[in-house]
Amino acid sequence: MDRFRAELEKRNPKRRGKRRWLFVPYDQLSGDLGPLASEPPDELGIVLVECPWKAAQRPYHRQKLALVLSNLRHFALEQAERGVLVRHVVAKGPYHTALAPLADELGVLRVMRPAERELRQDLASLVVSGTVEYLRHEGWLTGPDDFRTALPKPPYRMDAFYRQVRRRTGILMEDGRPRGGRFSFDGENRCAWKGDPPAPEPVTFTVDAIDREVEDLIESRFSNHPGRLDLSRIPTTLADVEKLWEFAQAECLPHFGPYEDAMSTESRHLFHTQISPLVNLHRLLPARVLRDALALELPLASIEGFVRQILGWREFVRHVHEATDGFRTLNAEARPNLLGAETPLPPAYWGARSGLHCLDTVVESVWDEGYSHHITRLMVLSNLASLLDVDPRELTDWFWVAYIDAYDWVVEPNVLGMGTFAAGDLMTTKPYVSGAAYIDRMSDYCGACAFHPKKTCPITPLYWAYLGRHADALEGNPRVALPLRSQAKRTPAQKEADRSTFEEVRATLQRGEALSPSSSRAR
Repeated sequence: MDRFRAELEKRNPKRRGKRRWLFVPYDQLSGDLGPLASEPPDELGIVLVECPWKAAQRPYHRQKLALVLSNLRHFALEQAERGVLVRHVVAKGPYHTALAPLADELGVLRVMRPAERELRQDLASLVVSGTVEYLRHEGWLTGPDDFRTALPKPPYRMDAFYRQVRRRTGILMEDGRPRGGRFSFDGENRCAWKGDPPAPEPVTFTVDAIDREVEDLIESRFSNHPGRLDLSRIPTTLADVEKLWEFAQAECLPHFGPYEDAMSTESRHLFHTQISPLVNLHRLLPARVLRDALALELPLASIEGFVRQILGWREFVRHVHEATDGFRTLNAEARPNLLGAETPLPPAYWGARSGLHCLDTVVESVWDEGYSHHITRLMVLSNLASLLDVDPRELTDWFWVAYIDAYDWVVEPNVLGMGTFAAGDLMTTKPYVSGAAYIDRMSDYCGACAFHPKKTCPITPLYWAYLGRHADALEGNPRVALPLRSQAKRTPAQKEADRSTFEEVRATLQRGEALSPSSSRAR
């Protein structure tokens, strides 16, 4: 940390005097929010906390640790440069253990209400004592009134919330009606990608001395954490942020809509912007992202699909997480499990080969980058875990540590609520499961797989077996009525083969072995 400490001392204002102090959490790294945006910098001081204790609570991807730490340090230097006095501390325990003595010295610490429930729980005793004072979090695009107006009680539906917010904000609205006559063009955004238009090459970044120190810290202190560490692939400075956003606008957004559900071995990202890590840290503000994107000349299906992600789904899942106290209104330990799934997460999710090319390809990309786009998360990783009856909490925690954009408010609704249907119809209308046909249609994964998607792939019998096991729990759900009827019409021999495939595949993957079509017993 020597270089960072020296740079901070050099940039920190010499005139210190009496200042009003803020605590800035790891995911509020913007000078364009809250008091940092509205109060004179020479009257402010900020406290930034590096918390090795938190980093060690889960085996977070090393790339995720690098993203947070390096952005926090660069943010410290940026704020000192503009005249804000910066106190950077390294905590020996949870956040409250570092902040309590600082508040004794500096006075009450203001902070925009943290997005993560976990951090709010850490700070709860300081809020009760008046040591920490919450301010409104200005990074969100919507408030509780938007959610309550659209969804006064569960079940919660994103489309109703999205329509409410579009109407209130006027975004993509004309004379009170949605542009193009529809609020959603999701039905038009389901094209498989065949290589044209060409997918852009991923952008890379210069690794500076601050990044190198973070890299050394992670290699020395968190070397036992999983994942590849490569700071040239993550944005850490404001210049990096601008570079990625300019790339996203020019190279990704024009073709994002039609191909947002496509998957490919030729391009991991296709036309996904990869800005979610920066947006969730507030290095790139959601309001700016929307404003800039709406100013572009883009096909309506592409811009609406992007708006729905930022203004719709992202805001919606945060409200659901708040309304359910992190799903504790369903289960006190945040372990909702409608379908009673209890299978441990297979070693394939940690890098063991499964023999399923789709799963192995996506898992490899996750441990390589800490990222894959939303449809690979939903229809490969979550789909296969659901078909194997993997414990929803285990899968959620895996996503939490493996993805660089995952925090409790976003990962828990996405996995417990949508990816596994563990919360039932609380926020989604059906389980998002499929057989091999969907993966074959939307990707090129099957072409390089040892299994044939229509003849030997076990994913399709896993799908039928899933419907058979959970028919009683899903009965009465109109969104799955047709597949349930189809499953019921399968012959006794087919049903027994489906059940046998499920048992064999689950057992093989639990042993950490790869599946093979060449023997009756997977190996």
